[in-house]
Amino acid sequence: MTPPDSVPIANNMDAFLMPFTANRQFKKNPRLLARAKGVHYWTPEGRRVIDGTAGLWCVNAGHGREEIKAAIAQQLEEMDYAPSFQMGHPKSFELAARHAALLPGDLNHAFYCNSGSEAVDSALKIALAYHRANGQGTRTRFVGRERGYHGVGFGGISVGGMVNNRKWFGAMLPGVDHLPHTHLPQNAFSRGEPEHGGIELANALEGIVGLHDASNIAAVIVEPCAGSTGYLPPPKGYLKRLREICDKHGILLIFDEVITGFGRLGASFAAEKFGVIPDLMTVAKGISNATVPMGGVFVRKHVFEGLMQGPENAVDLFHGYTYSAHPLACAAASAVLDIYKDEALFQRSAELSSYWEEGVHSLKDLPNVTDIRNLGLACGIDLAPEGAVGTRGYKAFVKAFDLGLMMRQSGDALAMSPPLIIEKKQIDEIIDIAGQAIKAVA
Repeated sequence: MTPPDSVPIANNMDAFLMPFTANRQFKKNPRLLARAKGVHYWTPEGRRVIDGTAGLWCVNAGHGREEIKAAIAQQLEEMDYAPSFQMGHPKSFELAARHAALLPGDLNHAFYCNSGSEAVDSALKIALAYHRANGQGTRTRFVGRERGYHGVGFGGISVGGMVNNRKWFGAMLPGVDHLPHTHLPQNAFSRGEPEHGGIELANALEGIVGLHDASNIAAVIVEPCAGSTGYLPPPKGYLKRLREICDKHGILLIFDEVITGFGRLGASFAAEKFGVIPDLMTVAKGISNATVPMGGVFVRKHVFEGLMQGPENAVDLFHGYTYSAHPLACAAASAVLDIYKDEALFQRSAELSSYWEEGVHSLKDLPNVTDIRNLGLACGIDLAPEGAVGTRGYKAFVKAFDLGLMMRQSGDALAMSPPLIIEKKQIDEIIDIAGQAIKAVA
């Protein structure tokens, strides 16, 4: 059948199966975005909505950046596509070198893919391949964490700890254990890193090692700040203690920095912020400012060298994607690095974090607010449930959009993470509308 010539029926939404959306509910009262610039979206009817979430935690440098458009257009003019299997193109190597220079410690190699989900599955496979190449092929188990989100591949949902992302899809990967989550009642309304529980929560890894023996565990994967269940910063000492335990037992440590990477915490990455270097780091979102889909795995020197064990003409990693290091994505990501540097956006994020903190914690005494958490330019706000879990949270999310603010909702938790170019007066606007929405659903 040839493509249809006719124009689709206006407002016919039936054909698109929307991700992570109550499709029937949405299509009765759709929330549509037609254009974006800076820190704002506009609806088709022209109503302005301030972007309190940087898209989906990804538009760190703001919308509609002309520098990125120009870089993509120039690359498209030169070459639209090149394969990365047994071939290469200059921008992929240039970008990897630039990322290596930005990364802390000896995280100095990059594998590129198309999303955070692919990055996580790639990191898990790299961990398995590394151990096998180094004569420890029994190390096949993974350890994730409750309430963790690592994308939607089978590897990611297996090590992830969000119930609804797991329960629909069968057995998943075998041999996966989970650390307890880090959201403790005694840390309610914490500012920055919570005070309590960091060492004790990390020490749970020793129990898992005792159960399975270190010789069977390949890697531990955590988000430095869990993002998709209401934003959970790590308690003090938690990440350093995980690093110590992994070093003790020869287990690789993977940081999922899809959300925390590229300035969200006021540093290049959470690894820099907390002074803890993982063996593998997954990234996406801010890597290309969401203009062209891209993800990646950054790899420490010893892991990279551990894969280089066979003959020189042997394939070192039997893994990759058709669009790994896509030329347009590399061009966009390189232009984004220029913006981050030229506008000092990581430093800007750090400087604005205290103002953001004061703003979000000013909502503490509003009706039904049971907890607020923040670190860097992000926060989570918990609301008391109203009937079924998520009812009040969804109402607040919809009300905020109606009032001109886009925020994220997960159950009865609200999350916000504005673009790093945000101004103080725009932070004030976000806090004001968020407060109105919370009061409106009391």
